[in-house]
Amino acid sequence: MFEEPVYVATIIMLLLAVGEVISIWSKAWIPSLLIILAGYLVLLWAGVLPADMLPDSTLAAVGSLLVGVVITHMGTLIPLNQIRGQYKAVLIALIGITFGAGLILLIVSPILGYASAVAGAGPVTGGIIAYIVTAERLTELGLQSLVVIPALILGLQKLTGLPLANVLLRKYAIKLRDRGVLIESTAGSSSVKTVPGRRSLQIIPEKFQEPPVLLFLLFVSASLATWLDSITGLNYGVWALAIGLIGRLLGIFPEKAMQKANAFGLGIASIIVVIMASISTVTFEDVVNTFWPAVLILTVGATGIMAGGWIASKLFKWDPLKGMPVALTALFGFPADYLLCQEVSRSVGRDEGEQKALFDELVTPMLVGGFTTVTTASIVIASILVGTI
Repeated sequence: MFEEPVYVATIIMLLLAVGEVISIWSKAWIPSLLIILAGYLVLLWAGVLPADMLPDSTLAAVGSLLVGVVITHMGTLIPLNQIRGQYKAVLIALIGITFGAGLILLIVSPILGYASAVAGAGPVTGGIIAYIVTAERLTELGLQSLVVIPALILGLQKLTGLPLANVLLRKYAIKLRDRGVLIESTAGSSSVKTVPGRRSLQIIPEKFQEPPVLLFLLFVSASLATWLDSITGLNYGVWALAIGLIGRLLGIFPEKAMQKANAFGLGIASIIVVIMASISTVTFEDVVNTFWPAVLILTVGATGIMAGGWIASKLFKWDPLKGMPVALTALFGFPADYLLCQEVSRSVGRDEGEQKALFDELVTPMLVGGFTTVTTASIVIASILVGTI
């Protein structure tokens, strides 16, 4: 049966679909990736799927090719117009994840070893791409046994970050409501509306921005990033992110380049396949042995992120109840940050006016925090840390 690629693809897409449906049903409280990875491992351990099926598949090969392309695309996502008006949210998020990564290295290294601490630090500060960067390096060094740690963290981080951020944001929203300081739209938060950024140069005319042209440019960027990695030693992820950002500023790429090329959904699905393939040799014993180390790293990391968010909030004269959730977006990112703001404003606001004012106050700094951590900073942090192993 598994000799037919279409059967393999169908099974994998079924897992992805089930994970997505459960995530939507639970309003993002149950992470889709946790369901996907757990389902895949159960099928492996039950003997339903052979361990070499996914690593040897065309899907995994395609996913590996698309990692640099997806990272370049992320550079075109960065909302510079919002970030300029939310620089405090950016700095709070950065300080939070820096504290988180630092605390992991400080506390976890003497207990589990430096390599294990690094394996967990990158994914704690961000999401899927930080995991890919970390897992690739661990595999290159022959440390495949450590890949389970970032994989578990990736699956569990939303279960840690969302409840913490929910409690803090809810307290902040109640405080605003009870003080009677809510207004329809605040100066720093109404910028959630998309404002097209001005381009200094439009290299590719709009009529030529078709999928084949955009994909070609994205693959050129990924190739350039890989070449720069080979001559500088700085991970290709950092180069790809920088190329995407600069290309967007110069008008080489449109905003959301892969989405405009109608390829983002397939790209993310392929990246998830790469993650699944990376844990194909994981046994039940491996998960049992690394579960508590992963929980330790996640706990220490979340504590560090919150501490950094609290200190940065005090430094920039923000309410810590607002600043700490912004830093915690590293643990869940988009769209969970957006959905969380919806849930909090809907449950705390007593009428439509209050709900709208609360949502406007919360959503922009939370979105900017997520872009800062998951889309940008986590890739840089993971790339730098894995280079020190």
